[in-house]
Amino acid sequence: MKFTALVLAAVSNLFLANIVAAGTVLEEKQLIDGYTVSFRIAPAKAGAEMGGSHDVLVKIDKNGKAVTDAQVNSKAVHPDGNEESRMMMAMGDGYMAGYDLGHAGRHQMMILFKTADGARHRGGVWYNGR
Repeated sequence: MKFTALVLAAVSNLFLANIVAAGTVLEEKQLIDGYTVSFRIAPAKAGAEMGGSHDVLVKIDKNGKAVTDAQVNSKAVHPDGNEESRMMMAMGDGYMAGYDLGHAGRHQMMILFKTADGARHRGGVWYNGR
């Protein structure tokens, strides 16, 4: 159990380091139904892509504590109107998914998360691709 927790913490820290090192990063916080939701979107580090050219990380907090038992689904609407959805996987105290966002234009990133009480919450951000 301790080994699994250490591996997850190391992967989470590596992921966050990759975001900072990758260059342009979108970071935005939103208040959604009493939850503070932090979005981070950045190009994935070469060789460390996790499903696409960009890493999308979401962290959900309630009263200053990370919510780690939510079910989080994400959706990207690309500039050409094409859409794709992915379940986000737990990563440390957040959730992540990879998407191809490298083409020019505005991409709409949305999330729908279900908390332990069964309530559903929605939010999203816009990301400018190059």
